Amino acid sequence: MKNIVLMLMLAIVTYASEINRSLTLDESIDILKKQNLEIKAAALDEKSAKEEAKTVDAKSWGKLDFIQDVARSDDAGNVFGFTLTSREATFGNFGFSEFDATNPNILNVQPKDLNYPDDRNFFQSKLKYEVPLFTGFALSSYSEIMSDMSKLKSLEKEKVINEKIYQLRKSYYNMALLRDSTKNLRKILSNIEVLENMTKSMIDVGYAKHIDLLEVKAKKGNVERLLTQMESNKKLLYHYISFLLNTKVTDIATPSSEVAMPSYSDEEILAQNIDIQKAGTGLEIRRNILQANKAKYYPTVGAFGEVATADDTFLGDASDHLSYTVGARLTWNLFNGGADSAAIEKAKIEHMKMSSQVELAKSGIALKLAKIRTEITSAESEIDSLKKELEFADAIYKNYEGRYKEKLSSMSDVIIKQSAQIEKILQLQVAKNKRNEKIFELEKLANGGLQ
Repeated sequence: MKNIVLMLMLAIVTYASEINRSLTLDESIDILKKQNLEIKAAALDEKSAKEEAKTVDAKSWGKLDFIQDVARSDDAGNVFGFTLTSREATFGNFGFSEFDATNPNILNVQPKDLNYPDDRNFFQSKLKYEVPLFTGFALSSYSEIMSDMSKLKSLEKEKVINEKIYQLRKSYYNMALLRDSTKNLRKILSNIEVLENMTKSMIDVGYAKHIDLLEVKAKKGNVERLLTQMESNKKLLYHYISFLLNTKVTDIATPSSEVAMPSYSDEEILAQNIDIQKAGTGLEIRRNILQANKAKYYPTVGAFGEVATADDTFLGDASDHLSYTVGARLTWNLFNGGADSAAIEKAKIEHMKMSSQVELAKSGIALKLAKIRTEITSAESEIDSLKKELEFADAIYKNYEGRYKEKLSSMSDVIIKQSAQIEKILQLQVAKNKRNEKIFELEKLANGGLQ
């Protein structure tokens, strides 16, 4: 109950809608999966990871760019380059207009047309396609990494769903126990009221004292206080269930107050456990990171092709000025101060560390399973014992109630026996709560009950 109060204090909830009928647990689980805000956030994280994986896969297909250059210059090199790129260069661009064959010093004359050309516009339109042919297996490794990251986000979403279902189921069964305990306390309250009326009658005929009536009223007030607390706890549970479903809930159909013990084995749980799956996925990520680092030892090969047209106007004489270029490039880093080998060694260490964490996760879950099963067995024994003790306390109370009528015991004796009844009811509720919670923990370890 403390956890419920803390969760309610963390945020002011604005509910998406209101349901004015009694919800079954299965109906609530369906609503939870669709409307719980944390599950929605986890689902968006999963989608984001899948889109990120697509961006890595896309790199294998290369890229196609359209490049449009627009310039104006009177720089000699630029103007000559613009003219040549546009396939419009003439001998006049080299200063032949100043050529004088009769001048013996002609080679010492600077060509003014070449050095001081008029300014010129330049428009170049280009389509360029680049594609990686070989990356030393880096791209495939990064693709595997992103795929595993996407899987990791899916597992995290499943874990959030399992956690919220665990909280919802626990709330439903807590409500069932509260209703069951309330029913028992109301029965005790009814018995106290009978005892109160009987005491009043006995006072009237002189067979009981006023102090006896005060004792009865004090016990009645105690039971009424417990009932008020239970009603408050019910309201808190409704608020918490509404918080989980992001929908205002005013009534639920509670299941039996005791959860059936699941039948799956430890081996099945270990095979399905999300934390172990996450650790295994993390190990795969580390393996692919190691492979990606090893790719630095390999050369990379890429190919490209482009077509372009250029003129002093946009797309002027485009087909006549068309040009193409195709080629490939190999890049091979031969030395970088040992950084690559250091990165590979680091990746190897991280891989070994992750491998140990996988084994640790398996051992930790196995230990937790053994602890939970032991606690469930202990709680079941406690429940069996408390049921017998409660049955015995009921019988003793009835016996003392009869003895009081016959003046064979005092009102204090009757109240003490009734207090024992209430104590056993509350102890039984605590024991059932404990057993249910441990079973829910077991199901949560089993990936939500091997769903």
